[in-house]
Amino acid sequence: MNSMTHKGYFAKISFDERDNIFWGKVVGIKDSITFEGETVIQLTKDFHNAIDHYLADCKQEGHLPEKPYSGKLTLRVPPGIHAEIASAAANAGKSLNKWVTDTLYQVVHSP
Repeated sequence: MNSMTHKGYFAKISFDERDNIFWGKVVGIKDSITFEGETVIQLTKDFHNAIDHYLADCKQEGHLPEKPYSGKLTLRVPPGIHAEIASAAANAGKSLNKWVTDTLYQVVHSP
């Protein structure tokens, strides 16, 4: 997946072949923040401007901007699955957190 980050905000990047332009959308928040550019440099600049504009608008309107994902994820799994995950992590020589992070990374980045 093509992505960018700025000030903790994460955006998914796409390319529109018809219009020959890159475009992006910030994910992980309810507010809609989009941006575009004909080059990666323009795309990056517009992304930074979009985030800065969003934060300035929130300040001007007097409300808190939505915060991007913190990186903390709480899961509830059956005890048996928890034990199997812990065993798999130990067998891989990793902490439970590292094993789950690596496994989830592999899943979301597989073709």
